[in-house]
Amino acid sequence: MIAGIPKIEMPVNEPIRAYGPGSKEKAELKAKLRELSGKKIEIPCVIGGRNVRTGNTGLCVMPHDHKHVLGVYHKAGKREVQAAIKAALDAKESWSRMPWEARAAIFMRAADLLAGEYRATLNAATMLGQSKTAFQAEIDSACELIDFLRFNAYFMKQILAQQPESQPGMWNMSEARPLDGFVFAVTPFNFTAIAGNLPTAPAMMGNTVVWKPASSAVYSAHFVMQILRKAGLPDGVINMIPGAGSTVGDLVLTHPDLAGVHFTGSTAVFQSMWETIGSNIKNYKQYPRIVGETGGKDFIFAHPTADVRPLVIGMVRGAFEFQGQKCSAASRAYVPKSLWPRVKKMLLAEIATIKMGDVRDFRNFMTAVIDKAAFESIKAYISYAKRSPGAKIIAGGGCSDRKGYFVEPTVIVAKRPDFKTMREEIFGPVLTIYVYNDAQIEKTIGFVNTGSAYALTGAIFAEDREAIVELTRALRDAAGNFYINDKPTGAVVGQQPFGGSRASGTNDKAGSILNMIRWTSPRTLKETFCPPKDYRYPFMTEE
Repeated sequence: MIAGIPKIEMPVNEPIRAYGPGSKEKAELKAKLRELSGKKIEIPCVIGGRNVRTGNTGLCVMPHDHKHVLGVYHKAGKREVQAAIKAALDAKESWSRMPWEARAAIFMRAADLLAGEYRATLNAATMLGQSKTAFQAEIDSACELIDFLRFNAYFMKQILAQQPESQPGMWNMSEARPLDGFVFAVTPFNFTAIAGNLPTAPAMMGNTVVWKPASSAVYSAHFVMQILRKAGLPDGVINMIPGAGSTVGDLVLTHPDLAGVHFTGSTAVFQSMWETIGSNIKNYKQYPRIVGETGGKDFIFAHPTADVRPLVIGMVRGAFEFQGQKCSAASRAYVPKSLWPRVKKMLLAEIATIKMGDVRDFRNFMTAVIDKAAFESIKAYISYAKRSPGAKIIAGGGCSDRKGYFVEPTVIVAKRPDFKTMREEIFGPVLTIYVYNDAQIEKTIGFVNTGSAYALTGAIFAEDREAIVELTRALRDAAGNFYINDKPTGAVVGQQPFGGSRASGTNDKAGSILNMIRWTSPRTLKETFCPPKDYRYPFMTEE
């Protein structure tokens, strides 16, 4: 420990690279895409700093070219899960005693490594393994993960600096201890930044972690783990164990030393995990912290005064970037009848220009959905709309898995605001629009607020300031991240802390101090300089 209190300045968000024609960064990324796509790697579990190969393997493939194998990963079984838990518990004492600035330095170094020599590698891995375009990978696996690492170190310093007041004769202090046990991080396929943040945020606060990445994103997770190890993360602090949810989750969630869960994924899985924890509550050594961000049925509401072109661009980008596979993606829209002819014409014209294909062709705006299961689920929703008299598909609707899992950008117009695709999360490039009568705007606002179980993100478009004020008030509880004249996606660390409530999660706001403080167990200390030497109080001197 140094004899001083180091400063961590408020970070500046990592600049987004454009990858324009002839640029150095484009040449580097193209070269890395060629390198990674030209070889097949082996991905072990990482337990206590050791590479563990189980022989029970799965494949990492390109969703846009599903016969192209990028790697083979080893799945954790019961023995590996138990070993990962033991490794995390064994590392806990030394890691929690490491000075906070030394822990911060590891993750700030990881951010710098990612901003530099590993940037093209992790971006290329995310593009190839999760079918993200160069821009979608850049804002995710580079910029957002760099921001998480830097801002979380800053938030940790803020938490440590929050100290109580003291009166004369005493000194009060607060200590931010790690949780008592290990943290289970369960990460999704759709954001490499989330996959990096969920295990590292608790670890930064002194916790040790068992990390289960999504099976469809083990490829990029492998490179995240490489960066952390290169940055000097001690053995056992984060243990990566890919594998089936039933194999890993059942053992971890019932372990007596479970201290917390950091989760992003489906609502059904999170509810099942919470149910398991609840039914085992008497068996734990402490009450586990449960932090989760789950699904969304995110909306765009257009007021009659909305500017049509920004509205349409918000719909296209919000619904179809990364094939709609964002928890925040625009999935339902409400458009007034007075604007609908212009909105429809412009929307169809813009969609007609969208190119879809391999991520290595930078002209493509969209690529493939993540896997066969997602493809079939999305296709089923589109087929339902095709059969239903209550809806009409006005754009897209085509699906093909011959080479990759491709689903066209699809727009459904529903006759009723409670149509199936207006209520249920699809997690694909499908936008359902309800055209409302201008005279029934108040009633339609009610549909927006109650038409879904979720409350993650939402956007309104309006030029009238009174309308903006009223819509912001009326939809106060409908979204944890609320956007005015912008698409409902693209939250930036430190600027728009992310999370929602209702069926969308615990709203602990990743990218803010609110999330980081969940991974501490505060201890209050009081030192009395001149302790009393008589138990009697002055009031006792006379009757």
